[in-house]
Amino acid sequence: MYIKLTTVTALCIVALAGCDSAKSPNAVSNDVAQAREKAANEVAGARKEAAKADEKASEKVNDRNQDLNNVEAKGNYDVALAKADGDHKIALDKCNVLGGDAQSRCKDLADADYKAAKANAKATEVAATQ
Repeated sequence: MYIKLTTVTALCIVALAGCDSAKSPNAVSNDVAQAREKAANEVAGARKEAAKADEKASEKVNDRNQDLNNVEAKGNYDVALAKADGDHKIALDKCNVLGGDAQSRCKDLADADYKAAKANAKATEVAATQ
């Protein structure tokens, strides 16, 4: 039993002594080169993934900006149409002061102005919509 214990102890000492041995300069140089290459590949992969993520985010931002512009164009159209409606009603009320043929011409002019304002508002909306 003493021999077995001595043999096991001797093997443990030899094994532990081998753990702290230094590597040769060539082995260290190769390990460093491999580590650098691996790190460079990882960095390149990370950059590629970051570029993809950036591209996707840019597309989302562009889509959101387009949506915002379209909503703004629709809002501007609604405001212009409301103004045209109000101006038309005011013009028609002013025509009521007149009589006969003058009143008819006044209402025709108010209607023509109203149609032109609506067409202009629609053209502006279409031009601003993407």
